Amino acid sequence: MTLRFQRFTGPRIADVVDDLAALRIAVFREWPYLYEGDLEYERGYLAGYAAQAAIVVGAFDGPRMVGAATGMPLIAHADDFRSAFEGRGLSLDAIFYCAESVLLPAFRGKGAGHVFFDQREDFAKEQGFERSAFCAVMRPETHPARPADYTPLDGFWRKRGYAKLDGVIARFSWRDIGAAAASEKPLQFWMKDL
Repeated sequence: MTLRFQRFTGPRIADVVDDLAALRIAVFREWPYLYEGDLEYERGYLAGYAAQAAIVVGAFDGPRMVGAATGMPLIAHADDFRSAFEGRGLSLDAIFYCAESVLLPAFRGKGAGHVFFDQREDFAKEQGFERSAFCAVMRPETHPARPADYTPLDGFWRKRGYAKLDGVIARFSWRDIGAAAASEKPLQFWMKDL
């Protein structure tokens, strides 16, 4: 199976918002996010991407989007991330934020993750960014929903040149599957120089 990859930027992002929203809901339902998604929330959240210097890299199997990765200037998320970066001596406007990477299970392990990072990092360099960063949810190893065969992506990220930023942890709330209310989760930042 060969995937086709396509970049979407600016107003063209609106063309794939519904597909991306559906992918986020499906993939983030899995461990470790366990996200109880909502299509209307997703549409509203993703609509903001079209107004930013953002990119969506879509992975297509024929006409069907089966995966996507997004990115935008970290400064666009300053309200969400400022406290995590305070006192670190890092300029948020020099950092490109690789937001989500979502790929349906049947298409994993075939190189899409590398294409997603390559495309976003290339876009960030084209825009003059000095660094690339992302964050990943932190869940306890003893969490009851953790699959016995789960392998964290830390090794993949390190091979891409990313390193954990000690103490740079964002906090976001969402409703876990089956939970009555949203709860706060810590997300560890990783970064590399471009």
